[in-house]
Amino acid sequence: MNIRRSPLATAIAGAVLLTAILSGCSTAASPTATADAEGASFAVDSETLVFGVVPDSVDTETNYQPLMDYISKETGKTVEYHESTDYAALIEAAIAGQIDVASFSGFTYVTATNNGAELTPTSSIITKEGQEPGYYSQAIVPVDSDITAIDEFAGKKVCFVDPSSTSGYLFPTYNLIKAGIDPETDITPVFAGKHDVSVTKVGEGVECEAGFAEDSEVAKSDKVKVIDETMVPGAPVVMSTTLPDDLKTQLNDILSEVTIDQMIEDGIDSADTDGFRSVFYATTPVDDEYYDTIRDICEETNATQCQ
Repeated sequence: MNIRRSPLATAIAGAVLLTAILSGCSTAASPTATADAEGASFAVDSETLVFGVVPDSVDTETNYQPLMDYISKETGKTVEYHESTDYAALIEAAIAGQIDVASFSGFTYVTATNNGAELTPTSSIITKEGQEPGYYSQAIVPVDSDITAIDEFAGKKVCFVDPSSTSGYLFPTYNLIKAGIDPETDITPVFAGKHDVSVTKVGEGVECEAGFAEDSEVAKSDKVKVIDETMVPGAPVVMSTTLPDDLKTQLNDILSEVTIDQMIEDGIDSADTDGFRSVFYATTPVDDEYYDTIRDICEETNATQCQ
Protein backbone atom coordinates (compact mmCIF):
# COMPACT_ATOMS: atom_id res chain seq x y z
CA MET A 1 0.00 0.00 0.00
CA ASN A 2 1.33 3.41 -0.91
CA ILE A 3 0.95 6.83 0.62
CA ARG A 4 -0.42 9.12 -2.07
CA ARG A 5 1.90 12.06 -2.66
CA SER A 6 -0.07 15.21 -1.88
CA PRO A 7 1.19 18.82 -1.95
CA LEU A 8 1.70 18.44 1.81
CA ALA A 9 4.02 15.47 1.30
CA THR A 10 5.99 17.37 -1.31
CA ALA A 11 6.32 20.31 1.04
CA ILE A 12 7.46 18.07 3.89
CA ALA A 13 10.00 16.29 1.72
CA GLY A 14 11.29 19.63 0.48
CA ALA A 15 11.54 20.94 4.00
CA VAL A 16 13.47 17.87 5.09
CA LEU A 17 15.92 18.29 2.23
CA LEU A 18 16.28 22.02 2.81
CA THR A 19 16.78 21.52 6.52
CA ALA A 20 19.36 18.85 5.83
CA ILE A 21 21.30 21.23 3.65
CA LEU A 22 21.05 24.32 5.79
CA SER A 23 20.91 23.00 9.35
CA GLY A 24 23.98 22.49 11.47
CA CYS A 25 24.72 21.32 14.94
CA SER A 26 24.36 23.42 18.05
CA THR A 27 28.10 23.69 18.50
CA ALA A 28 29.95 26.79 17.36
CA ALA A 29 31.25 25.24 14.14
CA SER A 30 30.60 22.11 12.12
CA PRO A 31 33.42 19.59 12.25
CA THR A 32 35.54 18.98 9.17
CA ALA A 33 36.50 15.41 8.35
CA THR A 34 40.22 14.60 8.31
CA ALA A 35 41.98 11.47 7.04
CA ASP A 36 45.10 9.73 8.32
CA ALA A 37 47.93 8.26 6.30
CA GLU A 38 46.08 4.95 5.85
CA GLY A 39 42.95 6.62 4.52
CA ALA A 40 40.84 6.26 7.66
CA SER A 41 38.99 9.46 8.53
CA PHE A 42 37.65 11.27 11.55
CA ALA A 43 35.04 14.01 11.80
CA VAL A 44 37.59 16.34 13.42
CA ASP A 45 40.94 14.65 14.14
CA SER A 46 42.43 11.41 15.44
CA GLU A 47 42.22 12.56 19.07
CA THR A 48 38.52 13.45 18.92
CA LEU A 49 35.29 11.51 18.48
CA VAL A 50 32.16 13.47 17.62
CA PHE A 51 29.00 11.97 19.14
CA GLY A 52 25.85 12.95 17.24
CA VAL A 53 22.29 13.02 18.53
CA VAL A 54 18.93 14.63 17.87
CA PRO A 55 17.41 16.18 21.01
CA ASP A 56 14.23 14.20 21.74
CA SER A 57 13.71 16.01 25.05
CA VAL A 58 15.22 18.72 27.23
CA ASP A 59 17.33 16.05 28.96
CA THR A 60 19.01 14.62 25.85
CA GLU A 61 22.56 15.80 26.55
CA THR A 62 22.35 14.79 30.22
CA ASN A 63 21.05 11.35 29.22
CA TYR A 64 23.97 10.71 26.86
CA GLN A 65 26.78 12.26 28.91
CA PRO A 66 27.65 9.06 30.84
CA LEU A 67 27.94 7.07 27.60
CA MET A 68 30.18 9.76 26.12
CA ASP A 69 32.27 9.78 29.30
CA TYR A 70 32.62 6.00 29.03
CA ILE A 71 33.72 6.15 25.39
CA SER A 72 36.25 8.83 26.27
CA LYS A 73 37.71 6.84 29.16
CA GLU A 74 37.97 3.60 27.18
CA THR A 75 39.43 5.11 24.00
CA GLY A 76 41.48 7.91 25.54
CA LYS A 77 39.91 10.38 23.10
CA THR A 78 37.98 13.58 23.65
CA VAL A 79 34.29 13.05 22.90
CA GLU A 80 32.45 16.09 21.56
CA TYR A 81 28.66 16.37 21.80
CA HIS A 82 27.07 17.22 18.42
CA GLU A 83 23.39 18.11 18.73
CA SER A 84 21.72 18.37 15.34
CA THR A 85 18.66 20.55 15.04
CA ASP A 86 16.52 17.68 13.74
CA TYR A 87 16.71 14.24 12.14
CA ALA A 88 17.37 15.64 8.66
CA ALA A 89 20.38 17.59 9.93
CA LEU A 90 21.78 14.50 11.66
CA ILE A 91 21.41 12.53 8.42
CA GLU A 92 23.23 15.26 6.52
CA ALA A 93 26.00 15.36 9.13
CA ALA A 94 26.46 11.60 8.79
CA ILE A 95 26.58 11.76 4.99
CA ALA A 96 29.15 14.57 5.22
CA GLY A 97 31.35 12.58 7.59
CA GLN A 98 30.82 15.04 10.44
CA ILE A 99 30.11 12.44 13.13
CA ASP A 100 32.10 9.44 14.38
CA VAL A 101 29.62 7.85 16.77
CA ALA A 102 25.92 8.60 17.10
CA SER A 103 22.57 7.62 18.48
CA PHE A 104 20.14 7.31 15.59
CA SER A 105 16.54 6.26 15.31
CA GLY A 106 16.12 3.15 13.18
CA PHE A 107 14.42 5.17 10.44
CA THR A 108 17.17 7.80 10.47
CA TYR A 109 19.84 5.10 10.24
CA VAL A 110 18.15 3.46 7.24
CA THR A 111 17.61 6.80 5.51
CA ALA A 112 21.19 7.93 6.16
CA THR A 113 22.74 4.74 4.79
CA ASN A 114 20.36 4.78 1.82
CA ASN A 115 21.87 8.16 0.99
CA GLY A 116 25.52 7.21 1.31
CA ALA A 117 26.33 7.64 5.01
CA GLU A 118 29.09 5.21 5.96
CA LEU A 119 27.73 3.85 9.22
CA THR A 120 27.30 0.53 10.96
CA PRO A 121 25.28 -0.25 14.09
CA THR A 122 27.01 -1.60 17.18
CA SER A 123 24.16 -1.95 19.66
CA SER A 124 20.85 -0.73 20.97
CA ILE A 125 20.16 0.62 24.45
CA ILE A 126 17.84 -1.29 26.78
CA THR A 127 16.43 0.21 29.97
CA LYS A 128 15.63 -2.94 32.00
CA GLU A 129 17.34 -6.25 32.71
CA GLY A 130 16.21 -8.97 30.30
CA GLN A 131 14.57 -6.50 27.95
CA GLU A 132 14.73 -7.08 24.22
CA PRO A 133 16.06 -4.18 22.14
CA GLY A 134 13.15 -2.10 20.97
CA TYR A 135 10.55 0.29 22.26
CA TYR A 136 6.97 1.27 21.53
CA SER A 137 5.47 3.81 19.20
CA GLN A 138 2.33 4.78 21.08
CA ALA A 139 -0.85 6.35 19.79
CA ILE A 140 -2.09 8.82 22.39
CA VAL A 141 -5.07 11.07 23.09
CA PRO A 142 -5.94 13.49 25.91
CA VAL A 143 -6.78 11.60 29.07
CA ASP A 144 -10.44 12.71 28.90
CA SER A 145 -10.83 12.00 25.15
CA ASP A 146 -13.59 9.75 23.81
CA ILE A 147 -11.25 8.38 21.11
CA THR A 148 -10.53 4.69 21.71
CA ALA A 149 -8.90 3.49 18.46
CA ILE A 150 -6.65 4.74 15.67
CA ASP A 151 -9.43 4.49 13.09
CA GLU A 152 -11.14 7.32 14.99
CA PHE A 153 -8.26 9.69 14.17
CA ALA A 154 -9.93 10.56 10.84
CA GLY A 155 -10.75 14.26 10.68
CA LYS A 156 -8.60 15.04 13.71
CA LYS A 157 -5.52 17.22 14.25
CA VAL A 158 -2.81 14.62 14.79
CA CYS A 159 0.65 15.24 16.25
CA PHE A 160 3.68 13.52 14.75
CA VAL A 161 7.25 14.08 15.91
CA ASP A 162 9.33 14.61 12.78
CA PRO A 163 9.10 13.38 9.17
CA SER A 164 12.22 11.26 9.78
CA SER A 165 11.20 9.83 13.16
CA THR A 166 10.73 6.05 13.40
CA SER A 167 8.25 5.91 16.26
CA GLY A 168 6.95 9.43 15.72
CA TYR A 169 6.17 9.21 12.00
CA LEU A 170 7.07 6.08 9.98
CA PHE A 171 5.30 3.50 12.15
CA PRO A 172 2.36 5.83 12.90
CA THR A 173 1.67 6.51 9.22
CA TYR A 174 1.91 2.79 8.47
CA ASN A 175 -0.59 2.03 11.24
CA LEU A 176 -2.93 4.77 10.05
CA ILE A 177 -2.91 3.29 6.55
CA LYS A 178 -3.70 -0.15 7.98
CA ALA A 179 -6.63 1.45 9.81
CA GLY A 180 -7.95 2.87 6.53
CA ILE A 181 -6.81 6.45 7.12
CA ASP A 182 -4.75 8.38 4.58
CA PRO A 183 -2.20 10.23 6.75
CA GLU A 184 -2.09 13.12 4.29
CA THR A 185 -5.71 13.73 3.38
CA ASP A 186 -7.84 12.23 6.17
CA ILE A 187 -6.19 14.04 9.09
CA THR A 188 -4.52 17.38 9.79
CA PRO A 189 -0.87 16.52 10.57
CA VAL A 190 1.12 18.62 13.04
CA PHE A 191 4.88 18.13 13.44
CA ALA A 192 5.90 18.76 17.04
CA GLY A 193 9.66 18.32 16.51
CA LYS A 194 10.31 16.32 19.68
CA HIS A 195 8.62 13.40 21.40
CA ASP A 196 8.00 15.29 24.63
CA VAL A 197 6.49 18.21 22.72
CA SER A 198 4.15 15.85 20.87
CA VAL A 199 3.01 14.45 24.22
CA THR A 200 2.51 17.94 25.63
CA LYS A 201 0.50 19.17 22.65
CA VAL A 202 -1.76 16.12 22.72
CA GLY A 203 -2.25 16.49 26.46
CA GLU A 204 -3.33 20.08 25.96
CA GLY A 205 -5.81 18.99 23.30
CA VAL A 206 -5.68 22.28 21.37
CA GLU A 207 -3.16 22.00 18.55
CA CYS A 208 -3.49 18.21 18.51
CA GLU A 209 -6.49 16.06 19.35
CA ALA A 210 -4.43 12.87 19.06
CA GLY A 211 -0.87 11.93 18.25
CA PHE A 212 2.13 9.66 18.49
CA ALA A 213 5.34 9.48 20.53
CA GLU A 214 7.75 6.95 21.97
CA ASP A 215 6.76 5.21 25.18
CA SER A 216 9.49 6.68 27.39
CA GLU A 217 8.15 10.21 26.91
CA VAL A 218 4.49 9.19 27.08
CA ALA A 219 5.12 7.56 30.46
CA LYS A 220 6.12 10.92 31.93
CA SER A 221 2.72 12.52 31.35
CA ASP A 222 -0.58 12.12 33.18
CA LYS A 223 -2.34 14.27 30.60
CA VAL A 224 -2.55 11.59 27.90
CA LYS A 225 -3.63 7.97 27.59
CA VAL A 226 -2.41 5.25 25.25
CA ILE A 227 -4.96 3.75 22.89
CA ASP A 228 -2.59 1.66 20.74
CA GLU A 229 1.10 0.78 20.47
CA THR A 230 3.53 -0.96 18.12
CA MET A 231 6.97 -2.40 18.89
CA VAL A 232 9.74 -0.58 17.01
CA PRO A 233 13.27 -1.95 16.42
CA GLY A 234 15.59 -0.46 19.03
CA ALA A 235 17.37 2.75 18.12
CA PRO A 236 20.97 1.97 17.15
CA VAL A 237 24.20 3.35 18.50
CA VAL A 238 26.24 3.60 15.30
CA MET A 239 29.84 4.28 14.35
CA SER A 240 31.43 5.52 11.18
CA THR A 241 32.92 2.79 9.00
CA THR A 242 35.65 5.24 7.93
CA LEU A 243 37.34 5.10 11.34
CA PRO A 244 40.59 3.11 11.67
CA ASP A 245 40.02 -0.65 11.92
CA ASP A 246 41.52 -0.95 15.39
CA LEU A 247 39.31 1.84 16.70
CA LYS A 248 36.20 0.31 15.12
CA THR A 249 37.02 -2.98 16.82
CA GLN A 250 37.50 -1.20 20.14
CA LEU A 251 34.26 0.76 19.83
CA ASN A 252 32.35 -2.37 18.92
CA ASP A 253 33.83 -4.19 21.92
CA ILE A 254 32.99 -1.44 24.41
CA LEU A 255 29.59 -0.46 23.02
CA SER A 256 27.99 -3.73 21.96
CA GLU A 257 27.43 -5.08 25.48
CA VAL A 258 27.99 -2.83 28.47
CA THR A 259 25.86 -2.45 31.59
CA ILE A 260 25.39 0.59 33.76
CA ASP A 261 27.05 -1.27 36.64
CA GLN A 262 30.15 -1.91 34.50
CA MET A 263 30.30 1.77 33.61
CA ILE A 264 30.10 2.78 37.27
CA GLU A 265 32.77 0.21 38.21
CA ASP A 266 34.99 1.74 35.52
CA GLY A 267 34.74 5.09 37.28
CA ILE A 268 32.00 6.78 35.25
CA ASP A 269 30.45 8.73 38.12
CA SER A 270 27.97 10.46 35.80
CA ALA A 271 26.29 7.08 35.25
CA ASP A 272 25.44 6.68 38.93
CA THR A 273 22.27 8.77 38.91
CA ASP A 274 18.55 8.04 38.98
CA GLY A 275 18.14 10.03 35.78
CA PHE A 276 20.57 7.87 33.81
CA ARG A 277 19.20 4.67 35.32
CA SER A 278 15.76 5.64 33.99
CA VAL A 279 17.03 5.66 30.39
CA PHE A 280 19.90 3.14 30.43
CA TYR A 281 20.45 -0.34 31.81
CA ALA A 282 22.74 -1.85 29.16
CA THR A 283 23.45 -2.11 25.47
CA THR A 284 22.75 -5.23 23.44
CA PRO A 285 24.25 -6.06 20.02
CA VAL A 286 22.30 -5.38 16.82
CA ASP A 287 23.33 -5.51 13.19
CA ASP A 288 22.20 -3.99 9.91
CA GLU A 289 19.71 -6.80 9.17
CA TYR A 290 17.86 -5.97 12.39
CA TYR A 291 16.48 -2.89 10.61
CA ASP A 292 15.00 -4.79 7.64
CA THR A 293 11.54 -4.34 9.22
CA ILE A 294 11.92 -0.60 8.72
CA ARG A 295 13.06 -1.12 5.13
CA ASP A 296 9.97 -3.28 4.52
CA ILE A 297 7.65 -0.59 5.88
CA CYS A 298 9.43 2.03 3.80
CA GLU A 299 8.74 -0.09 0.73
CA GLU A 300 5.10 -0.68 1.64
CA THR A 301 4.36 2.97 2.41
CA ASN A 302 6.56 4.41 -0.36
CA ALA A 303 7.42 7.14 2.14
CA THR A 304 9.41 9.94 0.54
CA GLN A 305 11.52 10.26 3.68
CA CYS A 306 12.88 6.72 3.22
CA GLN A 307 14.54 7.63 -0.07
